[in-house]
Amino acid sequence: MIRIAKRFYKKYLLCFILGPFAKLTEAVFELISPLIMADIIDNGVKEGRNYVIHGGIIMLILGVLGLGSALVCQYLGSRASMGVGTDLRRAVFSHINRFSHSQIDKFGSSSLITRMNSDITAVQWETAMLIRLVVRAPFIAVGAAITAIMIDKKLALIFIAVIPLIIIIFYFIITKSVPLFRLAQKKLDKMTLIFSEHLKGVRVIRAFLRQKDEKARFETANKDYTDTLIFTGRLTALSNPLSYAVLNISIAVVLYLGGFRVNAGDITQGELIAFINYLTQISLALAVVANLATVFTKGQASASRVCEILETPPKEDFSDYEQALSVNEIDNPPALSFENVSFRYENAPENALTDISFTLNAGELLGITGITGEGKSTLINLIPRFFEISEGEIFVDGVNAETLSLKALRKKIAVVPQKSVLFSGTVLSNLRFGNPQLTENEAEKALAIAQISEISPDREVSQGGSNFSGGQRQRICIARAIASNPEILILDDSFSALDRKTESHLRRSLKENFPGTSIIAVSQRLSSIMNADKILVLSDGKNAGLGTHSELLKTSAIYREIAESQGFDV
Repeated sequence: MIRIAKRFYKKYLLCFILGPFAKLTEAVFELISPLIMADIIDNGVKEGRNYVIHGGIIMLILGVLGLGSALVCQYLGSRASMGVGTDLRRAVFSHINRFSHSQIDKFGSSSLITRMNSDITAVQWETAMLIRLVVRAPFIAVGAAITAIMIDKKLALIFIAVIPLIIIIFYFIITKSVPLFRLAQKKLDKMTLIFSEHLKGVRVIRAFLRQKDEKARFETANKDYTDTLIFTGRLTALSNPLSYAVLNISIAVVLYLGGFRVNAGDITQGELIAFINYLTQISLALAVVANLATVFTKGQASASRVCEILETPPKEDFSDYEQALSVNEIDNPPALSFENVSFRYENAPENALTDISFTLNAGELLGITGITGEGKSTLINLIPRFFEISEGEIFVDGVNAETLSLKALRKKIAVVPQKSVLFSGTVLSNLRFGNPQLTENEAEKALAIAQISEISPDREVSQGGSNFSGGQRQRICIARAIASNPEILILDDSFSALDRKTESHLRRSLKENFPGTSIIAVSQRLSSIMNADKILVLSDGKNAGLGTHSELLKTSAIYREIAESQGFDV
């Protein structure tokens, strides 16, 4: 929590100063009230009704002033906590957007969602309590104890004797509950993951009649999370009854012994009532401390999870630093070049890609094929540096991609992912992802090139593009990519949902409208890439052939097998 405070509390420093000060003012008024009550009890009958009324008016004024101070503190606490929560969410969201694909996979989307919502809310609540009660509760407890000692030192010894016992109770509960809160948040991550998977795969689940199994899976995770919270709640709930039990026993002893001291004339009746009021204030303050311990325990566990995100150095840097090579040493360099590139996923036992080399010139079409799981999507993810290569070099326009800023690199490249992803809004708002200044006429042209001119740019897009067919979503994604006028267009199996006629028209349209754009098309369907200038065949993450369709039929056994399986005459 200290790490978050150093970074996010400075902006609200005035709230952190004035808020506790206002709460202390309220506490002072609260501590004065029992003394006035004692004076009324001891002297009111003797002095008359006016004396009692005068004392009552003073207590009323103190109460109103205390209420005003409390309201000021509540306002400042709310403003600071909501502000810190807003700033924290903004910072975490911005930080996550700079994570590489591997870093996002490491945390998991469900865990990131939980940390953005549940954990930051816990930190936000802890911030509010820090302003409202952290200063007040100890001040009331200490102030009431000191005043009680001033009234009667002997009776105060009873309370002083039980303080170590209360501290032991709090220490035991806090040390046991912190790990449990962390465990509960991890189980919440798991439950969020199951729920997210269920929503994304609801059609598959219903198609295979797996609703009962999914419900049982969710119930298991939900029960596990609930049981952990219940156990943690029971443990933290012990703080109030245990502390109250100890304090109430001490109050009973005070009442018993105080009666003898009143009879002996050592203290007055009013002083005994004031003493008991102070003990009650102490018990209430300690109850607040117990609740604060629970809030801070949970907040500390959540803060550590949030800091884990913020303190993970992002691997993607979108700053506009200068590229290392501002002038190409080669005339008319290739648009893209792989030189002995290898890649291994984090913690994987072996390479996903090994020693891949090829060259793609401006305006050329490169097809990439191979059976499922041979590294085709992995290869194209290395071009815009979604993942960093393990060995070798990648050159874009003759410049090492690692020396280019990600912003400069990705402005040259447009990717149509294997899974069509649309965002809620309009078709035009989706097309503007790569070109914010795109006009409606330019959007209509992009849609026409993508063979989906029947769709208006103003048409609404529901969540995930569920109001479009698979083929329509795919073509809108292609239109979004070409609307950014890329130098390199990557199509990751982006014709899979299209019929042969539409695919043929789309390929011809791309060639006619973007003659200088280099295109990389990944496909297992050879009819989609057989006319490419070059075709790269991948097998077990290695180069199993590079050439034209006719050349590969002669030189690559794997390519011939794929061609034979698809009915080509070899």
